[in-house]
Amino acid sequence: MAVPDYQSLMLPLLRIGSDEEVHAMGDVTELLAKEFKLTHHDRNLLLPSGRQTVFDNRVGWARTYLLKAGLLASAGRARIRITERGLEVLKKDPSRIDVKFLRQFPEFLAFQTAKHEKEPRPPRGPEPTETPEERLESAHAELKDRLADDLLERVKQCPPNFFEQLVVDLLWKMGYGGSRTDAQAVGRTGDGGIDGIIKEDKLGLDTVYIQAKRWEGSVGRPQVSSFVGSLEPHRAKKGVFITTSNFTKDALDYVERTEKKIVLINGAQLANLMIENNIGVAPVASYDLKKLDLDYFE
Repeated sequence: MAVPDYQSLMLPLLRIGSDEEVHAMGDVTELLAKEFKLTHHDRNLLLPSGRQTVFDNRVGWARTYLLKAGLLASAGRARIRITERGLEVLKKDPSRIDVKFLRQFPEFLAFQTAKHEKEPRPPRGPEPTETPEERLESAHAELKDRLADDLLERVKQCPPNFFEQLVVDLLWKMGYGGSRTDAQAVGRTGDGGIDGIIKEDKLGLDTVYIQAKRWEGSVGRPQVSSFVGSLEPHRAKKGVFITTSNFTKDALDYVERTEKKIVLINGAQLANLMIENNIGVAPVASYDLKKLDLDYFE
């Protein structure tokens, strides 16, 4: 089944503590994963940042909300135990515990409203099912996708020589070439299907041959095959083909079968690499997300 939202985890989490024992959160998370019959894929699904699994994040927030409502108490590092209030709640056999349910407890209500005391509050709508991290990362991913689309569209409008210079800047920022002068070799060889040559590392232990083409339609096998063939006179084994469009399935299958190491970078990948390496984009704002450092308190 799909990973349950953090509110759906609250009641099962509280029930685990009904034995009044101290439970390590690692054990609690595993018990919940078994209860919800999560698959290996579900259990290892990551947040967009790739720093934490979705399930662990949601279990963590379910725990936080139960702690704030006084139904659970901290019992040491990453350990919890149920409180008298938590036991009383379970005796009433609720069908569900969610944010709306927790608002009956003054401590939880204070937790939710404290940050809004000096601000006018809009009418409260349905409580989001995503955790705060999920909402933040989802918004970041949406903004990044929109930027990538705008960036690629702008690149397509630029003259061909600008695209070659863009590839120079990108590869240099990614660590290729020994110096900026080495990177300038891209786009200047004029050697058949090869648009440029660049060192793979600062020592020049190997070279990478490049074709950088703006393209309207999809790049097919013939174009990629021609590029691979142009590497033979140079006894080259590595190449990068960069385009503003896409590659056909035949082209992708072809590079899988060739003995040479060929990397195909389509327009979407190009835009994301530009964003990651700050090519053609500028930072607007930065948010430093922090968490409690439990090691400090040991």
